[in-house]
Amino acid sequence: MTLPPSPEQPERRPRPTRHRGPVVLRGGEPNAQPEGSTTDQRLLDRRGPSDWVHTDPWRVLRIQSEFVEGFGLLAELPRAVSVFGSARTPRDHPHYAAGVAIGAALAQSGYAVITGGGPGAMEAANRGASEAGGLSVGLGIELPFEQDLNEWVDVGIAFRYFFVRKTMFVKYAQAFVILPGGFGTLDELFEALTLVQTRKVTRFPVILFGSDYWSGLLSWIRTTLAGTGTINAADLDLITVTDDVGEVLKVIQAADAARRAGDGGGGMQHVPVEQGPLEA
Repeated sequence: MTLPPSPEQPERRPRPTRHRGPVVLRGGEPNAQPEGSTTDQRLLDRRGPSDWVHTDPWRVLRIQSEFVEGFGLLAELPRAVSVFGSARTPRDHPHYAAGVAIGAALAQSGYAVITGGGPGAMEAANRGASEAGGLSVGLGIELPFEQDLNEWVDVGIAFRYFFVRKTMFVKYAQAFVILPGGFGTLDELFEALTLVQTRKVTRFPVILFGSDYWSGLLSWIRTTLAGTGTINAADLDLITVTDDVGEVLKVIQAADAARRAGDGGGGMQHVPVEQGPLEA
């Protein structure tokens, strides 16, 4: 039975909620940081007095703790695939349906699904994996506008620093699947391509899903970057584009089999597929 509020104790109203990495803060906060700022922003902003000389070394401990938390949480993951895409994708959009289908197919094939844990395409992939009985992982990030982990995340962690979060996406993934998205999605795409191109990581599939959406970017890569020699023609083979969920699995499983057999040890062997890289 719920009692009406007494004059001495008025009804409690919901308090504003903020996140500082994995910490949830409600109501007032002593020595609060400027509204809308993030940990990354405060780390990189060198304007103002020189007290950053004394405070930045201590931030190393916080950065270290994020790596420790991330490694500790994810070290026992099974084989996994990172799926990226726009947080703005509505639930009734075909791109959302594609994300659900990809997440489900990966889960049914024994892969955990890792996303940024947000709404839109990320939620779709987490939802597909979770509904298919697989492991659904969300790696969130502190942003000026609050973005909680979506309800389909089974295992989740919120990071303060983008570079720590990116490390987790790469370290624990067998492949990247890139759904249509914006700046953040492009950032992850080109980060992965750069790491593979420079052999900082063993080569793994980078798959763009949605040929219509990606066709303009792929044309620019082919004609402008490769055409002017700012990348090698062979770098085009680092990307596969498809509209077929089955093709996504085929590429990932072929690369996984090659790696297990030791053929991928050198890190740069090409895994042929029927459609082929960059054929939109």
